[in-house]
Amino acid sequence: MMDRIRKLLAPWSQPLRRLRRPSLFGMRSVKPLSTEWGFDRGTPVDRYYIEQFLETHAADVRGRALEVKSAAYTHRFDRGVTQFDILDVDAHNPDATIVADLAVGDGIPRGQFDCFILTQTLHIIYDYRAAIAQSHSLLKPGGVLLVTVPLVSRIIPRYGLECDYWRFTALACARMFGEVFGAENVGVCTYGNVLAGIAFLRGAVLEELPRRKLDVHDPYFPIVVGVRATKAPSSPPAR
Repeated sequence: MMDRIRKLLAPWSQPLRRLRRPSLFGMRSVKPLSTEWGFDRGTPVDRYYIEQFLETHAADVRGRALEVKSAAYTHRFDRGVTQFDILDVDAHNPDATIVADLAVGDGIPRGQFDCFILTQTLHIIYDYRAAIAQSHSLLKPGGVLLVTVPLVSRIIPRYGLECDYWRFTALACARMFGEVFGAENVGVCTYGNVLAGIAFLRGAVLEELPRRKLDVHDPYFPIVVGVRATKAPSSPPAR
């Protein structure tokens, strides 16, 4: 009987959890509502902005595409993908078609990809400059790199304190990617505001926040930075 009740209540578990711990109250607490950015309660706030960025540039998701860890966004924003690969440094990932370290590049085909989706990854790579250079190298001339990085985020819990190195501003991204791709081939945008930042850090979720509040853009309080970088049609190899 209890198993049947649990199954009936399962679709309501996250909404009920949110009602028990409303996200916009209890600001005196030193503990977050979620230790997993809100995945256990609904949709994390940063996903709203990451997916806005990818939707804006969905036309670039075409040809031979590469994504880190899974092909979820490649499939979701597909606008003519003919082949896709999944890159992971972890050989235990059953979905990985290329097992390699992006900062090293060994085992990653060079000059083969029309699109590389690299979301929320660069900050956990210590040698991020090498990773940017390798991202340039793996693209075909005219290929596009779509990157998001966090500017506001908790330390990644599943790695402990051992593998979360950086936070990047829009200015840093413009310079970092411009040095490799050429400033004229790089576009940078930011997403978020102070409310979104507070909500995200506390573990509040998209389902609890009005879209009109999330859509307010404050360049002084961004939580996500998006970068679109294009490899020049006749581009020399990255150093």
